[in-house]
Amino acid sequence: MTDTTPARPSVLVTGASRGIGRAIALELGRDHHVIVGGTTRRGVDAVVAQLPDAEPFVADLSDAEETAAAADGITRLDALVHSAGVGNRSPGEVALAPREEWRRVLELNVVAVADLTRLLLPLLREAHGDVVMINSGSGFNRPGPGGGIYAASKYALRALTHALREEERGVVRVTSIHPGRVDTDMQVDLQARMGRPYVAEEHLRPESVAATVRLALEASREAMIEELSIRPVFKA
Repeated sequence: MTDTTPARPSVLVTGASRGIGRAIALELGRDHHVIVGGTTRRGVDAVVAQLPDAEPFVADLSDAEETAAAADGITRLDALVHSAGVGNRSPGEVALAPREEWRRVLELNVVAVADLTRLLLPLLREAHGDVVMINSGSGFNRPGPGGGIYAASKYALRALTHALREEERGVVRVTSIHPGRVDTDMQVDLQARMGRPYVAEEHLRPESVAATVRLALEASREAMIEELSIRPVFKA
């Protein structure tokens, strides 16, 4: 007997082995085929094992050849969620940060995003699919001392997202999500470097950000959530 069950929508989530990306993969895994992106086989496989319908996507996105090889293995795609990202190391002040640090952050937070999107756009166009960029409040707000590298990458990602949206309008929907402080390992490290005590309850849960991704993907087809800011209720 032929199986006539419709295939689940297929979504690639980068940075899905931890933090916000993992929460997104688990949330969408309830009714999507999830392609779990990450840099290590061990981390990716741990998330794949938790999902009813998933496969691995293991690549260092800062490596063009690895990225292209991994993308070549995808044959169907309805949505691409860019959650992989990196913060800058201390010191981040312009007077102290070396050229290599600017390159490291911009490479993963901007260049890799543009490149992977380029590689997968033919599939996304065919599906009239979605691209969701997990940006940051730093893509909206004025950075403080030492925050220039990370903020520059997120401002650039916002510009990339705006351009992509207009280039693909009517074919692929493009959404930019800007979370405030989220309870992740990156945030723990950031607050420690700023000398602040860390209280998890003062931050967004990764699951709250994942819910906004679902909101964008489930918008009716004539609608597009272009930008969405989600911030903690707690006032720092």
